[in-house]
Amino acid sequence: MFDYPTHTIYSEHLYLENPDAIEITEHAYSTAGGDRRAWLNQLCLQAFLPWFREEIASDARLAYSIDTLPSFWEVVNGTAITFENYRLILIPTLAIDNYELRVPQEWLDIPEWIADYYVAVRVQPDDDCIEIYGYTTHYQLKTQGLYDWRDRTYSLESDDLIQDLNVLWVTHQTSSVGILRAEVESLSAVSSIQAENLLERLGNPELKFPRLAIPFSLWGALLARDNWRKSLFQLRQGISISWSIPQWLQTGVDNLAQQWGWSRKELTIAPVGMRSIETVTGVSRQLTIAGNSYELIIFPTTKENNLVWRFELQSTVSEQQIPVGFKLRLLTEALQPFENNEDIAIAPVDLLYLEVMLEPGEGLVWETEPEANNYRQETIRF
Repeated sequence: MFDYPTHTIYSEHLYLENPDAIEITEHAYSTAGGDRRAWLNQLCLQAFLPWFREEIASDARLAYSIDTLPSFWEVVNGTAITFENYRLILIPTLAIDNYELRVPQEWLDIPEWIADYYVAVRVQPDDDCIEIYGYTTHYQLKTQGLYDWRDRTYSLESDDLIQDLNVLWVTHQTSSVGILRAEVESLSAVSSIQAENLLERLGNPELKFPRLAIPFSLWGALLARDNWRKSLFQLRQGISISWSIPQWLQTGVDNLAQQWGWSRKELTIAPVGMRSIETVTGVSRQLTIAGNSYELIIFPTTKENNLVWRFELQSTVSEQQIPVGFKLRLLTEALQPFENNEDIAIAPVDLLYLEVMLEPGEGLVWETEPEANNYRQETIRF
């Protein structure tokens, strides 16, 4: 058992004990490698994040919702953390024969994924601790790191790493932060049809290394879209990728969608031109926007004898209005706007709403401005 205090410097490296009660979230991954990757990253995260909050950045938090982490760990090693205006990637390993930092290309060349800092962590489960043996920057990895095309990683030897993580704190306190990020090329757009074909191929769980099966330009573009990455994770576990609102209304919201915050809800509405009040079934999701609680509601209604889907955003606090400047927006699956796809609060309002007529099976992506906490794109079908 590891006998050092919760955090201490030993042999020039920082050792952190794992919490006494480790809560490992159970998820079914498509490969043994995915299981091991998730286990490793959770051990690393649960020891590192509390210490980092206490010693360096009190506002540090996961860069992504905890419910989305399995869709990352299914295919790639690493966990993203944000603090102040910076991003940091934890890269854990079990290797005991060297102190090399090896970072998957996704964390360096997908523009939406890149970070400022990359921290090398050795997990020592037998000793209930992790060893932080250095960190580097995106700029240094891109300009000095060795790229290995066989496993699509960038690596740096231990001698090229900054071993004392406290240096990161000092540089921020003294405003002496240098160049942190190198420029990266944008990835070519992938059409919805092309993405569906790629997902069908890569979603086969018998394909052990999907990240190496297609050119990185396609792979990176696929992962950059949150809804496509989520769909890949679902497919590799034999889960239908169709988040169908009509299906949810008929049979209930499935377990995975519930993890993402969706639930079925009975609504009381007064149709336009009618005095009577009717009850309809819709779906809703709780959101936190600019520090306040809101609810996104989707339900079917009729307009001139046509089926119309209505999206509403409103506060969960009684009599609290939506502030000026807030927006509710809908986009196509290809993230393109369309006519009347946005509602803006030009004065404080009780709710924002949009109504759309859709073909069966058509999908939309919703978003708000300001962006909801832990927002991730998702395609919902009708």
